[in-house]
Amino acid sequence: MEIFGIPSQALFGQLLIGLINGSFYALLSLGLAVIFGLLNIINFTHGAQYMLGAFVAYLGLNKLGINYWVALVVTPLVVGASGVLIERTMLKQLYKLDHLYGLLLTFGLALIIQGLFRNEFGSSGMPYPVPEMFQGAFNTGFMFLPKYRAWVIVASLLVCISTWYVIERTKLGGYLRAATENPSLVQAFGINVPRMITLTYGFGVGLAALAGVMAAPIYQVNPTMGADLIIVVFAVVVIGGMGSILGAIITGFGLGLIEGLTKVFYPEASNVVIFVIMTIVLLIKPAGLFGTQK
Repeated sequence: MEIFGIPSQALFGQLLIGLINGSFYALLSLGLAVIFGLLNIINFTHGAQYMLGAFVAYLGLNKLGINYWVALVVTPLVVGASGVLIERTMLKQLYKLDHLYGLLLTFGLALIIQGLFRNEFGSSGMPYPVPEMFQGAFNTGFMFLPKYRAWVIVASLLVCISTWYVIERTKLGGYLRAATENPSLVQAFGINVPRMITLTYGFGVGLAALAGVMAAPIYQVNPTMGADLIIVVFAVVVIGGMGSILGAIITGFGLGLIEGLTKVFYPEASNVVIFVIMTIVLLIKPAGLFGTQK
């Protein structure tokens, strides 16, 4: 069976790959959007923290016998705690300065972390096994859908929607948003704003680590996995609107699908299609599709 002259299995296969990539684009851009939207920090360390998530899971399995399910819970906490340390010791000094200082600091930290892991582990990928319950695939009639990839898509959607709901629809999210606009007023209500900011950064870092754990069985674990992805994720955030939670989620999944379709119909453009879209969006709406001009 063919669709637009393309074998259906090839088309749906690329759509699946696009949806998988989109899941990671959405999770990572969500973490970036949370950090920028609530802290006004452009966190270039995000790719390295995504890589750290994969490595903590890998080392936990091989050194401590920690399985995938435990790693899904423990790894975001461990890497998130490292993010809290970075925020408390370094980033808090930069909040009153231009965004450029935070970008330069986090970019430098990313290079240091990546360099340390590359010196220790090399640049080749190391395999991380798929959990036993997700080995194999579903036969959908027109293609085989690997169980683990289906799990990644569903889990990413659940995490993204839950995060959006908490930030946009709950009292806690209201406090977070208010703290970015008028921290002194929120502090007057007895809320510890510095602690809220610190935990928010740790949460955004934890989202990157969670994405790293879920990516490990698909892409393998290597020190450059974050560097290969972070530029694309920043483009996703810019297209969706810097700081927009909903924009990060919709744009992440949508651009993953567009990238997958491009690989079917015009493979030569698949590596640049997201940046072409970013250029067009910035020309038409500089604040991004879901962003607001401040």
